[in-house]
Amino acid sequence: MKSNSPAGMPPVRALAAVALVLAMTVLMAGCSSPSASDPPPASTTASNVTLTAAQLQHIRLYTVAASEYRKTVQTTGTVDFDNDQATSVLAPFSGPVARLLVASGDTVRKGQPLAVVDSPDFAAAVSAYSKALVTARNARRLAAMDQDLVKHDGVAQREAAQAQTDAATAEADRDAALQALQALNVDPATIRGIRQGRPLGRIEGIIRAPIAGTVVEKLITPGQLLQAGSTPCFTVANLSRVWVMAQIAGDDLADVHTGDPAEIVTGIGSKDFAGRVDNISALVNPDTRAVLARVVVDNPGDFLKKQMYVGVQIHSRKPSRGLLIPVSAVLRDDENLPFVYVAQRDGSFARQHVSLGHRIGDRYVIPRGLTAGERIVVDGGIFVQFMQNQ
Repeated sequence: MKSNSPAGMPPVRALAAVALVLAMTVLMAGCSSPSASDPPPASTTASNVTLTAAQLQHIRLYTVAASEYRKTVQTTGTVDFDNDQATSVLAPFSGPVARLLVASGDTVRKGQPLAVVDSPDFAAAVSAYSKALVTARNARRLAAMDQDLVKHDGVAQREAAQAQTDAATAEADRDAALQALQALNVDPATIRGIRQGRPLGRIEGIIRAPIAGTVVEKLITPGQLLQAGSTPCFTVANLSRVWVMAQIAGDDLADVHTGDPAEIVTGIGSKDFAGRVDNISALVNPDTRAVLARVVVDNPGDFLKKQMYVGVQIHSRKPSRGLLIPVSAVLRDDENLPFVYVAQRDGSFARQHVSLGHRIGDRYVIPRGLTAGERIVVDGGIFVQFMQNQ
């Protein structure tokens, strides 16, 4: 039988040569430029939507233009006491707690007794003032007598001068003892009784409210031993005004300024409160990378409680400028990415993805994706999307 392979070439090698020629032919055909009869490559307008004149009556277009607006920063915050109207009551003297006179939640007036303490410091201060009073009176009387004797050459001038010095020293000690009593919040009636020389009954130390407000913390119990100047006993706060510490992200920091009005949203019925930013921290939280903005809020009825979690909307007073479009123009694709339909020169509508910035009322700020002068669908976008999916 004759072989059909080229002369002198084995059949297997002949088949391999033919396959190589065919492969090169296909490769060259793929690399060649398309002819005029080849179909055009897919373009970005291939999936654009074209509507009939009747269908166009059911959509509304909007021309994108730059406009001025004021940003609203939405964040969260926690309620805290107004530290300008709240104080921690420290034990002014040492000793065991005899009894408590108030409970958490009680409203107190300035100077009202909060607790009774069996305090040796208190008793010692009362005793020191009583002695200082008597010493000062006697020293002043002796100084007056010596002054009279000097006029009649009864004593030397030097002795009279020393008596005046002793009287002044005793009066200074008396005043210092009085200040020590006042620092211990001794009742003025008790001080008047000491001055008048009335006998005193059982001497007890009284811890008093330094300000008017509400007892928000009770930190001691009967029998507990207090250390003067270091043991916290109560926290008294005026709850008619509180602070809300709002977390401001770095991107929003430039839009928040002291004096900006704010709205506190509790999410409990219609209990929302108006406030104002009065301080922006100079430090960044190392864990959250946020900055605290302090919002002062009036708190009628003491509704806002410490550590309550609230929403915060800060309305910037500083104007900004950018592209805004109606919220109704924004749709979402299968990957939940926002897009709008942009009118093309040929009358069709193309899908254009956009970046959404702040929401200002019923409009979105568009940082990227659109340019001024473009016309977008603001009513009827769902119908255009339906037609595109057909």
